[in-house]
Amino acid sequence: MSEPSLPACFGRQTRITTRLPALIPSLFALGARGCPAMPAAQLRSHASMPRDVAAIRRPADSPSIAVGALTIVTTLVGWSSVPLFITHFAGRLDVWTQNGWRYALAALLWAPVPIVAHARGRLPRGLWRASLWPAVFNGLGQTAFTWSYYKTDAASATFGLRAQIVFVAIGAYLLFPAERALLRRPAAWFGIALVLAGVSGTIFLAPAANHSAPTHALGVLLAVIGGVLFASYGLSVRRNMAGMHPVVAFAAISQLTALICVALMLIFGHSLSTARWDGGLSVTSLNPNQFGLLFLSAVIGIALGHVFYYIAIARIGVAAASAVLQLQPFLVALGAYLVHSAAVSPAQITAGCIAVAGALVILAVQWKLSRAARSSSVAQVPTVAAPK
Repeated sequence: MSEPSLPACFGRQTRITTRLPALIPSLFALGARGCPAMPAAQLRSHASMPRDVAAIRRPADSPSIAVGALTIVTTLVGWSSVPLFITHFAGRLDVWTQNGWRYALAALLWAPVPIVAHARGRLPRGLWRASLWPAVFNGLGQTAFTWSYYKTDAASATFGLRAQIVFVAIGAYLLFPAERALLRRPAAWFGIALVLAGVSGTIFLAPAANHSAPTHALGVLLAVIGGVLFASYGLSVRRNMAGMHPVVAFAAISQLTALICVALMLIFGHSLSTARWDGGLSVTSLNPNQFGLLFLSAVIGIALGHVFYYIAIARIGVAAASAVLQLQPFLVALGAYLVHSAAVSPAQITAGCIAVAGALVILAVQWKLSRAARSSSVAQVPTVAAPK
């Protein structure tokens, strides 16, 4: 599964430069500009993966959508590699140490964003307070997400995380009256039924279900719990941080999430070989090449993954980007087979297809609702032009 993305909560059109050599500095500058809050009528959401920013639209003067296609495919491949990295290090580092170091390294890469914004006097008021609950949900979700790969195979855990979209839809219904139209559509409930049936199939039809049933069930349960926490993360971002720039918001959340993950590592981190507490120092047992892979997993999964995701949304829209990312479990299954020789049964793949089809149905219903609402908003509220 991918690292979670920011959900639908940002109302201003955003232009993101896509010249790769200047990518990170450009995003630092973009985040430092800040983003004023929009009228409530213009804030719309998509019930999709934790990592969706609904109101970032493709500006009229944006480059070819080929740029968006390239960046969303890069995001898909990068986020599909994360479970393979986690599985690789599961035999070398305990879950607390791996989680703590990965997020700490990624937070260092995101740290310049709030620093630059603060230096320019553009840091949104109340940013850190608003980031607190999203960071708590994200930190706990990261822990459950990582732990699931210690208990079951990568494909089963990633398919289990598809249940997240159901919790996002239900949570949005409970918290945001404007979102209740989604669950009033029979097609949405049909999509939810497909997701639940597909996820259940991936649990019971996986090869691991036959020879390590209790551990396998625990792994899938942890993946589902991770999905619940990531859904809570997304909903809390939308509730607390509407109107803030997504780059600045995620940079702040990543810093607080790193503090949570590092604190858990200091409390529970231990050596796998001796089972003795070491507060995360077992990472020193890795040779330079292995530590480089750990750093690479943080860059791909947390740092650059979100950068490319924001660019893709700005170019092709959130619905198309979310739809492409539904292919992630299949890439994870293929990668696990090629890298770790992990078996995936045809029945499990079929069940996974059902789960993904359900997610696409929910996305399609939400896209139609959001399109209608956006058309209504444009008719009522003056359009805000994209920055030049």
